[in-house]
Amino acid sequence: MDKANGTNVTIRPEEAAFFSGLARDWWNPKGPMASLHQVNPVRLGFVRDAIDAHWPDAARAAKPLAGKAALDIGCGAGLLCEPLARLGAEVTGVDAAADNIAAASAHAEAMGLDIRYMAGEVGGLDIGTFDCVTCVEVIEHVADKPAFLRDVAARLAPDGLLVMSTPNRTAASRVLLVGAAEAVGYVPKGTHHWEDFITPDELTALLGEVGLTVTETRGIAWRPGKGLHLSDDMALNYILSAKRA
Repeated sequence: MDKANGTNVTIRPEEAAFFSGLARDWWNPKGPMASLHQVNPVRLGFVRDAIDAHWPDAARAAKPLAGKAALDIGCGAGLLCEPLARLGAEVTGVDAAADNIAAASAHAEAMGLDIRYMAGEVGGLDIGTFDCVTCVEVIEHVADKPAFLRDVAARLAPDGLLVMSTPNRTAASRVLLVGAAEAVGYVPKGTHHWEDFITPDELTALLGEVGLTVTETRGIAWRPGKGLHLSDDMALNYILSAKRA
């Protein structure tokens, strides 16, 4: 709890500083964030399917989020915000690292996209509610997960859609996502702390405590010849959609 303003501080300062240090290379598909560029199309496939299922009238439309407001929490330099904007949404991106927000703003401007970016904790920003809220690869970096999810739920409109993704806490993820991936440079050293990972059952329960119900959960898996893809295998990473119960 931040005693100065009475809001929960859920993001560890050292985590924000770590990712802030990667800001200038965030959009380099061959740089230290290459893994995010590789997984982003897989996430986007799930997001689009979730949008079509949640708003059937907009299914197969080129801009299914037209007229809707979207929020990406922990947006980094905007890898998900920009596709959401291209789907028609009025997009806000929030990140605890000011350097990420600066990089995101500069890239959006260069792409001709009007995206509102804000630095800070989502719970401490007066930004209202959103039809679509995304939060990908963030909760594993959060110190107080229940408090963070209360803040996330507070940003979701009554008929809103939430999409979250995160690594699973399994023996396989300890070996591959933390050990091997960092050893070979697939992700920067220090990106992941296995003990902070959360299982699908744990996340589903925590979402239930803040009034949200999970509508679908899929694994994000990898195999030779196919690469990263949506799967029933959740041993490494998973992505889910949720709505108000």
